[in-house]
Amino acid sequence: MIAVAASLATTVLNAMTPQIFRFSIDSVLGGSSYAYLSEHLWVLSLLLVAVAVLSGLSQYTCRANTALAGENFARNMRDALFVHVQKLPMSWHDKNQTGDIIQRCTSDVEVIRNFVVTQLLEVFRTVFLIVTSFAMMLSMNVKLSLTVLLFVPVVVLYSAVFYRLIAKRFIVADEAEGELSTVVQENATGVRVVRAFGREQFEMDRFKEKNDYFAKLWIRLGTLSGLYWGVGDLITGLQVVTVIVLGAAEAVHGQISVGEFIAFASYNTTLVWPIRGLGRILSDMSKAGVSFERVDYIIRAEEEAYEGADGAAAERKEACEQEDADGKAEKNRFDIEFDHVNFGYEDGKEILSDITFRVPQGCTFGILGGTGSGKSTIVQLLARLYEGKDGQGSIRLGGRDIREMPLENLRGHVGIVLQEPFLYSRTIRENIAAARQDASIEEIRRVARIACIDDAIMSFPDGYDTLVGERGVTLSGGQRQRVAIARMLLENAPVMVFDDSLSAVDSQTDALIRKALKEHMKDAAVILISHRITTLMSADQIMVLNHGRIEEMGRHQELIQRNGIYRRIYDIQMSQDDRKSMHGRREGIEDGGI
Repeated sequence: MIAVAASLATTVLNAMTPQIFRFSIDSVLGGSSYAYLSEHLWVLSLLLVAVAVLSGLSQYTCRANTALAGENFARNMRDALFVHVQKLPMSWHDKNQTGDIIQRCTSDVEVIRNFVVTQLLEVFRTVFLIVTSFAMMLSMNVKLSLTVLLFVPVVVLYSAVFYRLIAKRFIVADEAEGELSTVVQENATGVRVVRAFGREQFEMDRFKEKNDYFAKLWIRLGTLSGLYWGVGDLITGLQVVTVIVLGAAEAVHGQISVGEFIAFASYNTTLVWPIRGLGRILSDMSKAGVSFERVDYIIRAEEEAYEGADGAAAERKEACEQEDADGKAEKNRFDIEFDHVNFGYEDGKEILSDITFRVPQGCTFGILGGTGSGKSTIVQLLARLYEGKDGQGSIRLGGRDIREMPLENLRGHVGIVLQEPFLYSRTIRENIAAARQDASIEEIRRVARIACIDDAIMSFPDGYDTLVGERGVTLSGGQRQRVAIARMLLENAPVMVFDDSLSAVDSQTDALIRKALKEHMKDAAVILISHRITTLMSADQIMVLNHGRIEEMGRHQELIQRNGIYRRIYDIQMSQDDRKSMHGRREGIEDGGI
Protein backbone atom coordinates (compact mmCIF):
# COMPACT_ATOMS: atom_id res chain seq x y z
CA MET A 1 0.00 0.00 0.00
CA ILE A 2 2.91 2.32 0.68
CA ALA A 3 4.29 1.53 -2.76
CA VAL A 4 0.92 2.27 -4.39
CA ALA A 5 0.61 5.58 -2.53
CA ALA A 6 4.17 6.57 -3.47
CA SER A 7 3.51 5.61 -7.10
CA LEU A 8 0.40 7.80 -7.21
CA ALA A 9 2.35 10.66 -5.63
CA THR A 10 5.02 10.27 -8.33
CA THR A 11 2.31 10.45 -11.01
CA VAL A 12 0.84 13.65 -9.55
CA LEU A 13 4.27 15.28 -9.30
CA ASN A 14 5.14 14.33 -12.87
CA ALA A 15 1.81 15.77 -14.03
CA MET A 16 2.78 19.11 -12.47
CA THR A 17 5.87 19.58 -14.66
CA PRO A 18 4.01 20.31 -17.97
CA GLN A 19 1.79 22.79 -16.11
CA ILE A 20 4.88 24.62 -14.86
CA PHE A 21 6.19 24.81 -18.42
CA ARG A 22 2.77 26.02 -19.63
CA PHE A 23 2.67 28.70 -16.96
CA SER A 24 6.26 29.73 -17.70
CA ILE A 25 5.70 30.09 -21.46
CA ASP A 26 2.23 31.68 -21.47
CA SER A 27 2.16 33.76 -18.30
CA VAL A 28 5.80 34.53 -17.47
CA LEU A 29 7.67 34.72 -20.77
CA GLY A 30 4.68 35.71 -22.89
CA GLY A 31 2.91 38.08 -20.50
CA SER A 32 3.54 40.98 -18.10
CA SER A 33 1.56 39.85 -15.10
CA TYR A 34 4.49 38.15 -13.42
CA ALA A 35 7.34 40.64 -13.76
CA TYR A 36 9.17 39.31 -10.71
CA LEU A 37 9.22 35.80 -12.13
CA SER A 38 10.28 37.16 -15.53
CA GLU A 39 13.30 38.77 -13.91
CA HIS A 40 13.97 35.81 -11.57
CA LEU A 41 13.52 32.69 -13.73
CA TRP A 42 15.64 30.77 -11.22
CA VAL A 43 12.53 30.59 -9.02
CA LEU A 44 10.74 28.54 -11.68
CA SER A 45 13.87 26.50 -12.22
CA LEU A 46 14.06 25.88 -8.49
CA LEU A 47 10.40 24.84 -8.50
CA LEU A 48 11.10 22.31 -11.29
CA VAL A 49 14.07 20.96 -9.34
CA ALA A 50 11.93 20.67 -6.18
CA VAL A 51 9.25 18.75 -8.09
CA ALA A 52 11.93 16.47 -9.58
CA VAL A 53 13.47 15.81 -6.15
CA LEU A 54 10.08 15.01 -4.59
CA SER A 55 9.28 12.78 -7.57
CA GLY A 56 12.60 10.98 -7.14
CA LEU A 57 11.96 10.45 -3.42
CA SER A 58 8.47 9.13 -4.13
CA GLN A 59 9.82 6.80 -6.79
CA TYR A 60 12.51 5.53 -4.40
CA THR A 61 9.88 4.90 -1.73
CA CYS A 62 7.76 3.07 -4.30
CA ARG A 63 10.57 0.83 -5.57
CA ALA A 64 11.99 0.09 -2.10
CA ASN A 65 8.61 -1.01 -0.76
CA THR A 66 7.85 -2.88 -3.97
CA ALA A 67 11.04 -4.91 -3.53
CA LEU A 68 10.20 -5.57 0.13
CA ALA A 69 6.63 -6.61 -0.65
CA GLY A 70 7.72 -8.67 -3.65
CA GLU A 71 10.33 -10.74 -1.86
CA ASN A 72 8.09 -11.28 1.18
CA PHE A 73 5.27 -12.32 -1.14
CA ALA A 74 7.48 -14.79 -3.00
CA ARG A 75 8.99 -16.14 0.23
CA ASN A 76 5.57 -16.73 1.78
CA MET A 77 4.28 -18.40 -1.38
CA ARG A 78 7.32 -20.69 -1.61
CA ASP A 79 6.94 -21.57 2.09
CA ALA A 80 3.25 -22.34 1.63
CA LEU A 81 3.93 -24.50 -1.43
CA PHE A 82 6.75 -26.42 0.22
CA VAL A 83 4.72 -27.10 3.36
CA HIS A 84 1.75 -28.19 1.23
CA VAL A 85 3.89 -30.51 -0.92
CA GLN A 86 5.16 -32.19 2.27
CA LYS A 87 1.58 -33.15 3.12
CA LEU A 88 0.48 -34.42 -0.28
CA PRO A 89 -0.08 -38.19 -0.56
CA MET A 90 2.30 -40.52 -2.37
CA SER A 91 -0.33 -41.14 -5.05
CA TRP A 92 -0.04 -37.46 -6.04
CA HIS A 93 3.76 -37.63 -6.18
CA ASP A 94 3.52 -40.77 -8.33
CA LYS A 95 1.57 -38.83 -10.98
CA ASN A 96 3.76 -35.70 -11.02
CA GLN A 97 7.34 -35.41 -12.17
CA THR A 98 9.90 -33.98 -9.76
CA GLY A 99 11.27 -31.51 -12.30
CA ASP A 100 7.79 -30.16 -12.97
CA ILE A 101 7.09 -29.72 -9.25
CA ILE A 102 10.36 -27.79 -8.88
CA GLN A 103 9.42 -25.67 -11.89
CA ARG A 104 6.04 -24.78 -10.38
CA CYS A 105 7.54 -23.92 -6.98
CA THR A 106 10.33 -21.71 -8.36
CA SER A 107 9.94 -20.24 -11.86
CA ASP A 108 6.15 -20.03 -11.74
CA VAL A 109 6.23 -18.40 -8.31
CA GLU A 110 8.68 -15.81 -9.66
CA VAL A 111 6.38 -15.02 -12.61
CA ILE A 112 3.43 -14.53 -10.24
CA ARG A 113 5.55 -12.40 -7.91
CA ASN A 114 6.67 -10.22 -10.77
CA PHE A 115 3.11 -9.66 -11.96
CA VAL A 116 1.39 -9.16 -8.61
CA VAL A 117 3.98 -6.80 -7.22
CA THR A 118 5.30 -5.05 -10.36
CA GLN A 119 2.71 -5.27 -13.13
CA LEU A 120 -0.28 -4.97 -10.82
CA LEU A 121 1.27 -1.83 -9.31
CA GLU A 122 1.82 -0.63 -12.87
CA VAL A 123 -1.90 -1.08 -13.56
CA PHE A 124 -2.78 1.22 -10.64
CA ARG A 125 -0.22 3.75 -11.78
CA THR A 126 -1.28 3.61 -15.43
CA VAL A 127 -4.99 4.03 -14.68
CA PHE A 128 -4.29 6.94 -12.34
CA LEU A 129 -1.91 8.49 -14.89
CA ILE A 130 -4.52 8.23 -17.66
CA VAL A 131 -7.21 9.81 -15.47
CA THR A 132 -4.90 12.60 -14.28
CA SER A 133 -3.48 13.37 -17.72
CA PHE A 134 -6.88 13.36 -19.39
CA ALA A 135 -8.23 15.69 -16.72
CA MET A 136 -5.37 18.10 -17.44
CA MET A 137 -5.81 17.74 -21.22
CA LEU A 138 -9.58 18.30 -21.05
CA SER A 139 -9.02 21.48 -19.06
CA MET A 140 -6.87 22.80 -21.94
CA ASN A 141 -8.58 21.53 -25.12
CA VAL A 142 -11.60 19.22 -25.38
CA LYS A 143 -11.28 18.56 -29.13
CA LEU A 144 -7.68 17.31 -28.93
CA SER A 145 -8.48 15.30 -25.79
CA LEU A 146 -11.29 13.45 -27.57
CA THR A 147 -8.93 12.77 -30.50
CA VAL A 148 -6.43 11.15 -28.12
CA LEU A 149 -9.25 9.24 -26.44
CA LEU A 150 -10.17 7.60 -29.75
CA PHE A 151 -6.82 5.80 -29.85
CA VAL A 152 -7.11 4.32 -26.33
CA PRO A 153 -9.79 1.63 -27.03
CA VAL A 154 -7.93 0.67 -30.23
CA VAL A 155 -4.72 -0.01 -28.31
CA VAL A 156 -6.53 -1.79 -25.45
CA LEU A 157 -8.61 -3.94 -27.83
CA TYR A 158 -5.55 -4.82 -29.87
CA SER A 159 -3.70 -5.83 -26.69
CA ALA A 160 -6.64 -7.93 -25.47
CA VAL A 161 -6.74 -9.85 -28.78
CA PHE A 162 -3.02 -10.48 -28.53
CA TYR A 163 -3.46 -11.72 -24.95
CA ARG A 164 -6.02 -14.31 -26.06
CA LEU A 165 -3.76 -15.49 -28.88
CA ILE A 166 -0.66 -15.87 -26.76
CA ALA A 167 -2.15 -17.34 -23.55
CA LYS A 168 -2.37 -20.95 -24.83
CA ARG A 169 1.12 -20.75 -26.29
CA PHE A 170 2.48 -19.72 -22.91
CA ILE A 171 0.90 -22.82 -21.33
CA VAL A 172 2.65 -25.09 -23.82
CA ALA A 173 5.97 -23.25 -23.36
CA ASP A 174 5.74 -23.44 -19.56
CA GLU A 175 5.00 -27.17 -19.65
CA ALA A 176 7.93 -27.65 -22.02
CA GLU A 177 10.19 -25.91 -19.52
CA GLY A 178 8.97 -28.31 -16.83
CA GLU A 179 9.82 -31.28 -19.06
CA LEU A 180 13.27 -29.82 -19.72
CA SER A 181 13.86 -29.44 -15.97
CA THR A 182 12.77 -33.04 -15.44
CA VAL A 183 15.32 -34.32 -17.98
CA VAL A 184 18.12 -32.42 -16.21
CA GLN A 185 16.96 -33.62 -12.77
CA GLU A 186 16.70 -37.27 -13.85
CA ASN A 187 20.11 -37.16 -15.52
CA ALA A 188 21.76 -35.60 -12.47
CA THR A 189 20.24 -38.06 -9.98
CA GLY A 190 20.81 -41.07 -12.23
CA VAL A 191 24.36 -40.17 -13.22
CA ARG A 192 25.73 -43.58 -12.21
CA VAL A 193 23.22 -45.44 -14.38
CA VAL A 194 24.01 -43.13 -17.29
CA ARG A 195 27.75 -43.84 -16.97
CA ALA A 196 27.35 -47.55 -16.28
CA PHE A 197 25.26 -48.19 -19.41
CA GLY A 198 27.07 -45.70 -21.64
CA ARG A 199 23.92 -43.64 -22.16
CA GLU A 200 25.71 -40.29 -22.37
CA GLN A 201 24.95 -39.79 -26.05
CA PHE A 202 21.36 -40.94 -25.58
CA GLU A 203 20.89 -38.46 -22.73
CA MET A 204 22.52 -35.66 -24.73
CA ASP A 205 20.23 -36.36 -27.70
CA ARG A 206 17.23 -36.51 -25.38
CA PHE A 207 18.13 -33.18 -23.79
CA LYS A 208 18.81 -31.60 -27.18
CA GLU A 209 15.41 -32.70 -28.45
CA LYS A 210 13.61 -31.17 -25.45
CA ASN A 211 15.81 -28.07 -25.55
CA ASP A 212 15.22 -27.51 -29.28
CA TYR A 213 11.46 -27.87 -28.79
CA PHE A 214 11.54 -25.46 -25.84
CA ALA A 215 13.60 -22.93 -27.83
CA LYS A 216 11.27 -23.26 -30.84
CA LEU A 217 8.25 -22.43 -28.68
CA TRP A 218 9.89 -19.32 -27.28
CA ILE A 219 11.07 -18.23 -30.75
CA ARG A 220 7.44 -18.38 -31.88
CA LEU A 221 6.41 -16.37 -28.83
CA GLY A 222 9.16 -13.88 -29.59
CA THR A 223 7.93 -13.57 -33.19
CA LEU A 224 4.38 -12.91 -31.97
CA SER A 225 5.66 -10.38 -29.46
CA GLY A 226 7.67 -8.66 -32.19
CA LEU A 227 4.55 -8.43 -34.36
CA TYR A 228 2.58 -7.07 -31.43
CA TRP A 229 5.13 -4.40 -30.54
CA GLY A 230 5.61 -3.40 -34.20
CA VAL A 231 1.91 -2.87 -34.87
CA GLY A 232 1.51 -1.24 -31.47
CA ASP A 233 4.31 1.23 -32.20
CA LEU A 234 2.58 2.11 -35.46
CA ILE A 235 -0.71 2.87 -33.67
CA THR A 236 0.88 4.94 -30.92
CA GLY A 237 3.10 6.69 -33.47
CA LEU A 238 -0.02 7.71 -35.38
CA GLN A 239 -1.48 9.00 -32.11
CA VAL A 240 1.57 11.22 -31.44
CA VAL A 241 1.69 12.54 -35.03
CA THR A 242 -2.06 13.24 -35.03
CA VAL A 243 -1.86 15.26 -31.82
CA ILE A 244 1.18 17.24 -33.02
CA VAL A 245 -0.42 18.07 -36.40
CA LEU A 246 -3.83 19.00 -34.99
CA GLY A 247 -2.30 20.81 -32.02
CA ALA A 248 0.00 22.85 -34.26
CA ALA A 249 -2.99 23.81 -36.41
CA GLU A 250 -4.94 24.83 -33.31
CA ALA A 251 -1.98 26.91 -32.08
CA VAL A 252 -1.57 28.61 -35.47
CA HIS A 253 -5.26 29.61 -35.50
CA GLY A 254 -5.00 30.92 -31.94
CA GLN A 255 -7.39 28.40 -30.42
CA ILE A 256 -4.68 27.11 -28.11
CA SER A 257 -1.66 28.89 -26.68
CA VAL A 258 1.90 27.81 -27.34
CA GLY A 259 2.30 26.83 -23.68
CA GLU A 260 -0.88 24.76 -23.79
CA PHE A 261 0.26 23.07 -27.02
CA ILE A 262 3.62 22.12 -25.50
CA ALA A 263 1.95 20.93 -22.27
CA PHE A 264 -0.67 18.98 -24.27
CA ALA A 265 1.98 17.32 -26.42
CA SER A 266 3.89 16.46 -23.24
CA TYR A 267 0.83 14.82 -21.67
CA ASN A 268 0.13 12.93 -24.89
CA THR A 269 3.71 11.63 -25.00
CA THR A 270 3.40 10.70 -21.32
CA LEU A 271 0.25 8.71 -22.09
CA VAL A 272 1.66 6.83 -25.07
CA TRP A 273 3.91 4.45 -23.19
CA PRO A 274 1.57 3.71 -20.24
CA ILE A 275 -1.24 2.89 -22.64
CA ARG A 276 1.25 0.90 -24.73
CA GLY A 277 2.38 -0.69 -21.51
CA LEU A 278 -1.11 -2.07 -20.97
CA GLY A 279 -0.35 -4.48 -23.80
CA ARG A 280 2.84 -5.59 -22.07
CA ILE A 281 0.95 -5.93 -18.81
CA LEU A 282 -1.72 -8.02 -20.54
CA SER A 283 1.06 -10.10 -22.09
CA ASP A 284 2.62 -10.62 -18.68
CA MET A 285 -0.84 -11.35 -17.35
CA SER A 286 -1.02 -14.29 -19.74
CA LYS A 287 2.22 -15.63 -18.30
CA ALA A 288 1.05 -14.96 -14.74
CA GLY A 289 -2.30 -16.58 -15.48
CA VAL A 290 -0.61 -19.74 -16.71
CA SER A 291 1.79 -19.77 -13.76
CA PHE A 292 -1.06 -19.17 -11.33
CA GLU A 293 -2.97 -22.16 -12.75
CA ARG A 294 0.16 -24.33 -12.43
CA VAL A 295 0.74 -23.25 -8.83
CA ASP A 296 -2.97 -23.54 -8.06
CA TYR A 297 -2.82 -27.15 -9.28
CA ILE A 298 -0.48 -27.91 -6.38
CA ILE A 299 -2.38 -25.80 -3.84
CA ARG A 300 -5.70 -27.46 -4.69
CA ALA A 301 -4.29 -30.97 -4.39
CA GLU A 302 -5.86 -32.64 -1.38
CA GLU A 303 -3.53 -33.23 1.54
CA GLU A 304 -3.24 -36.45 3.46
CA ALA A 305 -5.67 -36.86 6.35
CA TYR A 306 -2.86 -35.75 8.61
CA GLU A 307 -4.97 -35.26 11.70
CA GLY A 308 -6.86 -38.54 11.44
CA ALA A 309 -10.26 -39.43 10.05
CA ASP A 310 -12.51 -38.16 12.84
CA GLY A 311 -10.71 -34.85 13.45
CA ALA A 312 -9.89 -35.65 17.08
CA ALA A 313 -6.19 -36.10 16.44
CA ALA A 314 -4.98 -33.70 19.11
CA GLU A 315 -6.92 -35.51 21.82
CA ARG A 316 -5.76 -38.94 20.64
CA LYS A 317 -2.14 -37.83 20.33
CA GLU A 318 -2.23 -36.31 23.80
CA ALA A 319 -3.79 -39.48 25.19
CA CYS A 320 -1.11 -41.63 23.53
CA GLU A 321 1.68 -39.45 24.86
CA GLN A 322 0.17 -39.47 28.35
CA GLU A 323 -0.19 -43.25 28.16
CA ASP A 324 3.51 -43.50 27.27
CA ALA A 325 4.48 -41.19 30.12
CA ASP A 326 2.40 -43.02 32.71
CA GLY A 327 3.63 -46.41 31.56
CA LYS A 328 0.07 -47.70 31.43
CA ALA A 329 0.33 -49.09 27.91
CA GLU A 330 -0.59 -52.68 27.50
CA LYS A 331 2.11 -55.05 26.36
CA ASN A 332 0.36 -55.71 23.04
CA ARG A 333 -0.40 -52.06 22.33
CA PHE A 334 1.71 -52.14 19.19
CA ASP A 335 0.40 -55.38 17.76
CA ILE A 336 -0.04 -55.11 13.97
CA GLU A 337 -3.24 -56.50 12.50
CA PHE A 338 -4.28 -56.71 8.85
CA ASP A 339 -7.92 -57.75 8.61
CA HIS A 340 -9.14 -58.83 5.14
CA VAL A 341 -7.30 -55.98 3.41
CA ASN A 342 -7.82 -55.38 -0.30
CA PHE A 343 -6.01 -52.66 -2.19
CA GLY A 344 -5.46 -51.42 -5.72
CA TYR A 345 -3.88 -48.32 -7.17
CA GLU A 346 -5.84 -45.86 -9.23
CA ASP A 347 -5.58 -47.82 -12.46
CA GLY A 348 -8.07 -50.29 -10.98
CA LYS A 349 -5.72 -53.27 -10.87
CA GLU A 350 -5.95 -55.08 -7.53
CA ILE A 351 -2.55 -55.41 -5.84
CA LEU A 352 -3.59 -57.04 -2.56
CA SER A 353 -6.50 -59.42 -2.08
CA ASP A 354 -7.89 -60.55 1.28
CA ILE A 355 -4.67 -60.07 3.28
CA THR A 356 -5.07 -61.11 6.91
CA PHE A 357 -2.27 -61.56 9.44
CA ARG A 358 -1.19 -60.46 12.90
CA VAL A 359 2.23 -59.49 14.28
CA PRO A 360 2.30 -59.41 18.11
CA GLN A 361 4.67 -56.98 19.75
CA GLY A 362 8.06 -58.62 20.33
CA CYS A 363 7.67 -60.96 17.35
CA THR A 364 9.28 -61.00 13.92
CA PHE A 365 7.08 -61.50 10.88
CA GLY A 366 8.71 -62.44 7.57
CA ILE A 367 7.24 -61.75 4.12
CA LEU A 368 8.44 -63.57 1.00
CA GLY A 369 7.21 -63.09 -2.51
CA GLY A 370 8.17 -62.39 -6.08
CA THR A 371 8.41 -59.00 -7.73
CA GLY A 372 5.01 -57.33 -7.90
CA SER A 373 3.45 -59.65 -5.33
CA GLY A 374 2.52 -56.72 -3.03
CA LYS A 375 5.21 -56.94 -0.35
CA SER A 376 6.14 -53.23 -0.37
CA THR A 377 2.48 -52.25 -0.73
CA ILE A 378 1.80 -53.81 2.67
CA VAL A 379 4.49 -51.60 4.22
CA GLN A 380 3.17 -48.50 2.47
CA LEU A 381 -0.35 -49.18 3.69
CA LEU A 382 0.88 -49.71 7.27
CA ALA A 383 2.56 -46.28 7.26
CA ARG A 384 -0.41 -44.78 5.36
CA LEU A 385 1.79 -43.70 2.48
CA TYR A 386 -1.23 -44.87 0.53
CA GLU A 387 -4.75 -44.83 1.93
CA GLY A 388 -6.93 -47.90 1.89
CA LYS A 389 -10.55 -47.39 0.90
CA ASP A 390 -13.52 -47.89 3.18
CA GLY A 391 -15.05 -51.34 3.02
CA GLN A 392 -11.81 -52.97 1.86
CA GLY A 393 -10.59 -54.25 5.20
CA SER A 394 -8.85 -52.57 8.11
CA ILE A 395 -5.34 -52.19 9.49
CA ARG A 396 -4.92 -51.77 13.24
CA LEU A 397 -1.95 -50.83 15.37
CA GLY A 398 -2.36 -51.64 19.02
CA GLY A 399 -6.06 -52.20 18.48
CA ARG A 400 -6.62 -48.76 16.88
CA ASP A 401 -7.56 -48.32 13.24
CA ILE A 402 -4.62 -46.50 11.66
CA ARG A 403 -7.00 -44.31 9.63
CA GLU A 404 -8.17 -42.77 12.89
CA MET A 405 -4.65 -42.06 14.11
CA PRO A 406 -2.80 -38.79 13.44
CA LEU A 407 -0.11 -39.40 10.83
CA GLU A 408 2.54 -37.82 13.02
CA ASN A 409 1.68 -40.27 15.78
CA LEU A 410 1.43 -43.29 13.47
CA ARG A 411 4.66 -42.67 11.57
CA GLY A 412 6.46 -41.84 14.79
CA HIS A 413 5.69 -45.40 15.90
CA VAL A 414 6.57 -47.11 12.61
CA GLY A 415 10.20 -47.11 11.49
CA ILE A 416 10.88 -48.18 7.90
CA VAL A 417 14.08 -49.01 6.03
CA LEU A 418 13.58 -49.21 2.28
CA GLN A 419 15.51 -51.32 -0.22
CA GLU A 420 16.82 -48.14 -1.86
CA PRO A 421 17.35 -45.79 1.08
CA PHE A 422 17.65 -42.06 0.54
CA LEU A 423 20.63 -40.29 2.09
CA TYR A 424 21.03 -36.53 2.26
CA SER A 425 24.07 -34.79 0.82
CA ARG A 426 25.47 -34.27 4.32
CA THR A 427 27.77 -36.05 6.73
CA ILE A 428 27.19 -39.63 7.85
CA ARG A 429 26.55 -38.35 11.37
CA GLU A 430 23.84 -35.96 10.15
CA ASN A 431 22.23 -38.71 8.07
CA ILE A 432 21.99 -41.11 11.00
CA ALA A 433 20.83 -38.33 13.33
CA ALA A 434 18.04 -37.32 10.93
CA ALA A 435 15.63 -39.30 13.13
CA ARG A 436 16.83 -37.55 16.31
CA GLN A 437 18.88 -34.44 15.73
CA ASP A 438 19.73 -34.10 19.41
CA ALA A 439 21.37 -37.56 19.53
CA SER A 440 24.90 -37.73 20.92
CA ILE A 441 27.80 -39.29 19.03
CA GLU A 442 27.76 -42.19 21.53
CA GLU A 443 24.14 -42.98 20.66
CA ILE A 444 24.89 -42.69 16.96
CA ARG A 445 27.85 -45.05 17.21
CA ARG A 446 25.80 -47.52 19.26
CA VAL A 447 23.15 -47.93 16.52
CA ALA A 448 25.88 -47.92 13.85
CA ARG A 449 27.51 -50.88 15.59
CA ILE A 450 24.19 -52.72 15.61
CA ALA A 451 23.90 -52.06 11.87
CA CYS A 452 27.51 -53.30 11.40
CA ILE A 453 28.62 -50.03 9.80
CA ASP A 454 30.68 -48.45 12.60
CA ASP A 455 33.98 -50.05 11.55
CA ALA A 456 33.52 -48.98 7.93
CA ILE A 457 32.71 -45.40 8.96
CA MET A 458 35.72 -45.17 11.27
CA SER A 459 37.94 -46.33 8.42
CA PHE A 460 37.09 -43.16 6.48
CA PRO A 461 39.56 -40.26 6.96
CA ASP A 462 36.83 -38.02 8.41
CA GLY A 463 34.93 -40.77 10.22
CA TYR A 464 31.37 -39.75 11.02
CA ASP A 465 32.00 -36.30 9.50
CA THR A 466 32.47 -37.85 6.05
CA LEU A 467 30.25 -36.25 3.40
CA VAL A 468 28.26 -38.91 1.59
CA GLY A 469 27.52 -36.88 -1.54
CA GLU A 470 24.15 -36.44 -3.23
CA ARG A 471 21.83 -39.38 -2.43
CA GLY A 472 24.79 -41.11 -0.72
CA VAL A 473 26.64 -41.58 -4.02
CA THR A 474 30.06 -41.94 -2.32
CA LEU A 475 28.93 -45.02 -0.35
CA SER A 476 28.33 -48.52 -1.65
CA GLY A 477 24.81 -49.91 -1.83
CA GLY A 478 25.33 -52.04 1.28
CA GLN A 479 26.81 -49.13 3.22
CA ARG A 480 23.84 -46.92 2.34
CA GLN A 481 21.45 -49.61 3.53
CA ARG A 482 23.31 -50.02 6.83
CA VAL A 483 23.41 -46.25 7.43
CA ALA A 484 19.64 -46.21 6.82
CA ILE A 485 19.18 -49.08 9.29
CA ALA A 486 21.20 -47.16 11.90
CA ARG A 487 19.04 -44.09 11.28
CA MET A 488 15.87 -46.08 11.84
CA LEU A 489 17.26 -47.78 14.97
CA LEU A 490 18.08 -44.38 16.47
CA GLU A 491 14.40 -43.52 16.19
CA ASN A 492 13.70 -46.52 18.47
CA ALA A 493 10.23 -47.05 17.03
CA PRO A 494 8.10 -49.85 18.56
CA VAL A 495 7.30 -51.12 15.05
CA MET A 496 10.20 -51.75 12.68
CA VAL A 497 9.90 -52.64 9.02
CA PHE A 498 12.80 -53.83 6.86
CA ASP A 499 11.70 -53.73 3.23
CA ASP A 500 14.37 -55.90 1.58
CA SER A 501 16.87 -53.57 3.24
CA LEU A 502 19.65 -56.16 3.47
CA SER A 503 19.66 -57.04 -0.21
CA ALA A 504 22.93 -55.20 -0.93
CA VAL A 505 25.00 -56.82 1.85
CA ASP A 506 26.71 -60.18 1.73
CA SER A 507 25.29 -63.21 3.55
CA GLN A 508 27.83 -63.04 6.39
CA THR A 509 27.11 -59.36 7.09
CA ASP A 510 23.40 -60.10 6.76
CA ALA A 511 23.68 -62.73 9.51
CA LEU A 512 25.67 -60.41 11.77
CA ILE A 513 23.17 -57.61 11.36
CA ARG A 514 20.20 -59.90 12.01
CA LYS A 515 21.87 -61.23 15.16
CA ALA A 516 22.52 -57.71 16.47
CA LEU A 517 19.01 -56.60 15.55
CA LYS A 518 17.45 -59.55 17.33
CA GLU A 519 19.17 -58.55 20.56
CA HIS A 520 18.22 -54.90 20.09
CA MET A 521 14.58 -55.33 18.99
CA LYS A 522 13.27 -57.65 21.70
CA ASP A 523 10.21 -55.48 22.43
CA ALA A 524 9.47 -54.35 18.86
CA ALA A 525 6.99 -55.71 16.35
CA VAL A 526 9.16 -56.44 13.32
CA ILE A 527 8.18 -56.99 9.68
CA LEU A 528 11.04 -58.41 7.66
CA ILE A 529 10.70 -58.47 3.86
CA SER A 530 13.35 -60.27 1.85
CA HIS A 531 14.05 -62.48 -1.13
CA ARG A 532 16.54 -64.49 0.94
CA ILE A 533 15.29 -67.53 2.81
CA THR A 534 18.29 -67.23 5.16
CA THR A 535 17.12 -63.76 6.20
CA LEU A 536 13.57 -64.95 6.95
CA MET A 537 14.08 -68.45 8.35
CA SER A 538 14.47 -67.27 11.96
CA ALA A 539 11.21 -65.26 11.90
CA ASP A 540 8.40 -66.29 14.24
CA GLN A 541 5.97 -66.39 11.33
CA ILE A 542 6.51 -66.25 7.55
CA MET A 543 3.92 -65.23 4.97
CA VAL A 544 4.38 -66.11 1.29
CA LEU A 545 2.67 -63.80 -1.21
CA ASN A 546 1.79 -64.74 -4.77
CA HIS A 547 0.17 -62.11 -7.02
CA GLY A 548 -1.23 -60.21 -4.05
CA ARG A 549 -2.69 -63.24 -2.25
CA ILE A 550 -1.47 -65.20 0.73
CA GLU A 551 -0.15 -68.47 -0.65
CA GLU A 552 1.37 -69.93 2.53
CA MET A 553 1.77 -69.01 6.19
CA GLY A 554 3.80 -70.65 8.93
CA ARG A 555 7.22 -71.13 10.50
CA HIS A 556 10.27 -72.05 8.49
CA GLN A 557 10.25 -75.71 9.47
CA GLU A 558 6.56 -76.01 8.69
CA LEU A 559 6.89 -74.38 5.28
CA ILE A 560 9.79 -76.49 4.06
CA GLN A 561 7.77 -79.60 4.88
CA ARG A 562 5.18 -78.52 2.34
CA ASN A 563 5.71 -78.80 -1.38
CA GLY A 564 4.89 -75.14 -2.01
CA ILE A 565 6.47 -71.93 -3.24
CA TYR A 566 8.54 -71.51 -0.08
CA ARG A 567 10.05 -74.97 -0.39
CA ARG A 568 10.85 -74.47 -4.07
CA ILE A 569 12.58 -71.13 -3.38
CA TYR A 570 14.40 -72.73 -0.46
CA ASP A 571 15.71 -75.58 -2.63
CA ILE A 572 16.87 -73.16 -5.37
CA GLN A 573 18.59 -70.78 -2.96
CA MET A 574 20.21 -73.49 -0.90
CA SER A 575 21.60 -75.10 -4.06
CA GLN A 576 22.98 -71.77 -5.20
CA ASP A 577 24.55 -71.16 -1.80
CA ASP A 578 26.14 -74.63 -1.87
CA ARG A 579 27.59 -73.95 -5.32
CA LYS A 580 28.94 -70.60 -4.18
CA SER A 581 30.44 -72.26 -1.11
CA MET A 582 32.11 -74.97 -3.22
CA HIS A 583 33.38 -72.34 -5.69
CA GLY A 584 34.84 -70.31 -2.81
CA ARG A 585 36.63 -73.34 -1.36
CA ARG A 586 38.02 -74.26 -4.80
CA GLU A 587 39.44 -70.75 -5.26
CA GLY A 588 41.01 -70.95 -1.82
CA ILE A 589 42.78 -74.23 -2.68
CA GLU A 590 44.05 -72.87 -6.00
CA ASP A 591 45.47 -69.85 -4.16
CA GLY A 592 47.38 -72.14 -1.79
CA GLY A 593 44.86 -71.95 1.01
CA ILE A 594 42.98 -74.76 2.72
